[in-house]
Amino acid sequence: MANRRLLTYALLALLAAAIPAGAAASLQDRQQELESRISALRDAISNAEEREGVLSSDIRSATADIGSLEGRIGVLNGVVAELQTELDASRARLAALEQKLAEQTERLEFLVEQHRAALEVLEARLVELYQTETTSTIEIALQVGSLTDLMEQIDYFAALGRQDQEITSRLEELRDATRIARAETAATRKEVAAATAELAEKTAEQQAARDALVAEQNALAAARDEKQALLTNVREERSQNEEDLAAMEAASAEIADKIQAAQAAAAEASSSSGGSGSSGGSTGAPSSSGLIWPVNGVLTSGFGPRWGRMHNGIDIAAPAGTPIRAAASGTIIFAGWMGGYGNMVIIDHGGGLATAYGHMSAIWMSGGSVAQGASIGGVGSTGFSTGNHLHFEVRVNGTPVDPLGYL
Repeated sequence: MANRRLLTYALLALLAAAIPAGAAASLQDRQQELESRISALRDAISNAEEREGVLSSDIRSATADIGSLEGRIGVLNGVVAELQTELDASRARLAALEQKLAEQTERLEFLVEQHRAALEVLEARLVELYQTETTSTIEIALQVGSLTDLMEQIDYFAALGRQDQEITSRLEELRDATRIARAETAATRKEVAAATAELAEKTAEQQAARDALVAEQNALAAARDEKQALLTNVREERSQNEEDLAAMEAASAEIADKIQAAQAAAAEASSSSGGSGSSGGSTGAPSSSGLIWPVNGVLTSGFGPRWGRMHNGIDIAAPAGTPIRAAASGTIIFAGWMGGYGNMVIIDHGGGLATAYGHMSAIWMSGGSVAQGASIGGVGSTGFSTGNHLHFEVRVNGTPVDPLGYL
């Protein structure tokens, strides 16, 4: 954009100062061209203001939607947090029940084994008592010293039997109690597992809803940022157009003064000479076939839209230093550096027709009248250029036209 502004200012300076004061008719044509450009800039500024309004409205709407989504996301975050707390507690309870069930299962297995062992001991002692009583009663009686000893011996065996039965009964009670507790724990674990699964499902649903809102919010934020960037570009472009417009309006006033001065001088000269007078300046415009090719080379790019912008001329590739010829006779009205065009020469051929020659390696003629075919410079690659070539333009009243219609 800065290069475009430099090009605009250079053209304004050209239009305001470089045109001979005596060429009143030519100045009038350029004045009309400048007014047309001013009108176009005003339209561009108006369009930019409308776009700014639309973009600003879109940005405000997106910001409001993002704020609304933030509120909804906040609510869902609270719900998810509560559900997650409940889910964590339920999972902890489930883990504790599973641990308790494992411990109860292990204890039940231990009691079952102890009960089995106690039964085996009891059975062995009963067999022993039976065998002793049936086969050795007399021996037992003979082995004791008195009746009291005999009674004590019998009571001892009876006490052993009762003790084994009590141990067995206690083991049976513990085993049954453990089975009941294990069954209750298993039932509770099943209920807690179901509740935990339901909580996990609800939590996942709320998290998915929240994630969807967050994704929507991010998409809105990205779209808003894109519109904000576009709005910034539009504002910058409008600001630059406003600067260009101010410069053009100032140049238009200066050119108008020059036109009035040139017309007054021509009228005074006509009055003092007693003749009809002449506007002076360039010769008449050549016909549509009156221009010659300005350089011998290969046409590499035509007139029209190119790379997203207007290409106002044609490009002719040729080796560096190849002579560039004036397409027709006329007056050099600009010779020098012009922004992206690099070294440039503009020739006024009269009748509103002008030609421009850009990217020159050197300028050989910088002013005055030139004849058709005169060498004015050499092919180069100055300014915004990627290789040696001539950028050639034809302009009618300042408006670029396709040069191929004139060659």
